[in-house]
Amino acid sequence: MQRIPIISADSHVNEPENLWAERLPAIYRERAPRVVEEDGVVVRYIEGMRPRRNKKNASVKWDGEDLERMQSGGYDLAKRMKDQDRDGVVGEIIYPSLGLFIFLSSDDAFQMAQAKVYNDWLMEIFKPQPKRFAPVALIPIGDIPAAVAEVQRAVKMGHRGVSVPCQTGERPPYNSPVYDPLWAAIQDADVPVNFHAGTGHEPRDERGPGGAVINYLLQAQGDGPRIVTYLCASGVLERFPKLQFITVETGSAWLAWILTHMDHIYQKHHMWVSPKLPMAPSEYCRRQGHVTFQDDPVGVVARQFTGVQTLMWGNDYPHHEGTWPHSQEAIASMFKGVPLEETKQIVNGNAAKLFKF
Repeated sequence: MQRIPIISADSHVNEPENLWAERLPAIYRERAPRVVEEDGVVVRYIEGMRPRRNKKNASVKWDGEDLERMQSGGYDLAKRMKDQDRDGVVGEIIYPSLGLFIFLSSDDAFQMAQAKVYNDWLMEIFKPQPKRFAPVALIPIGDIPAAVAEVQRAVKMGHRGVSVPCQTGERPPYNSPVYDPLWAAIQDADVPVNFHAGTGHEPRDERGPGGAVINYLLQAQGDGPRIVTYLCASGVLERFPKLQFITVETGSAWLAWILTHMDHIYQKHHMWVSPKLPMAPSEYCRRQGHVTFQDDPVGVVARQFTGVQTLMWGNDYPHHEGTWPHSQEAIASMFKGVPLEETKQIVNGNAAKLFKF
């Protein structure tokens, strides 16, 4: 396969550890995300999340490409673009790393203060290169009027998408009309709403055998089917027909199953279904929904059920489960036998359209 210019619909930036401690209003700084050393153990504290502990002399060794990934993903744009040029990536949609966890605090005002710090900083870093980077703003959902105001502020600054948590915690679920003003604001702003896997809840609940695999697949990527079902079966997308949504880093193979079975249950359980929709649930997803994946050949094969327009590839730079710096090889393998125009749409065109590259 020829080398294709690609857009990563899922890339991350590694924020400075002291970002929030230095920029939050004084009343919040003691609660800022921080990293400290305690008895030879490096501990990361983020409000609402179980502390992350890593022994400095841990037996895990980082070398080769694993070490490269650990040292990459920063906000040195020259280095970042050099890394992505190596992978054939001509554009990136930018999501946070530490910032993914700000939704875990139970304090709505504190969540919003952290989001504003991140949103401002992200634009300072990436705005000078709009042809290469599409920043995505964080939008907490606890205070809807404040969320609407931040959507408007962020888009005015230049953010090309907004991100809300996958799970709502103690707040109403996403089939509640309480979120209608937020969906309306996002639709009016003409940007996609993004749901990054593993947000709004503790994504590492399983501590026993198999935990690393269980947590990533079920606790994080399992958010994708949840979001698609809540939005497509509840009438949200009927009320907001121009709202485009994306589940990020959720994989894609499951989408064919969800779309098929949403329609099956909608029909078979018609006596209980509410609301009655003018279209089948799957049709809303094909019209307004998208999922991102890194290395998911089953999802590519299943495009006959999902539609090509629902699929967006991303290299998840610089995370270890991503395809950087071997994205071209991964794409050539996954898309073997796929018509070139369909391949281009999934690895470039869909993201370019949604994020206005």
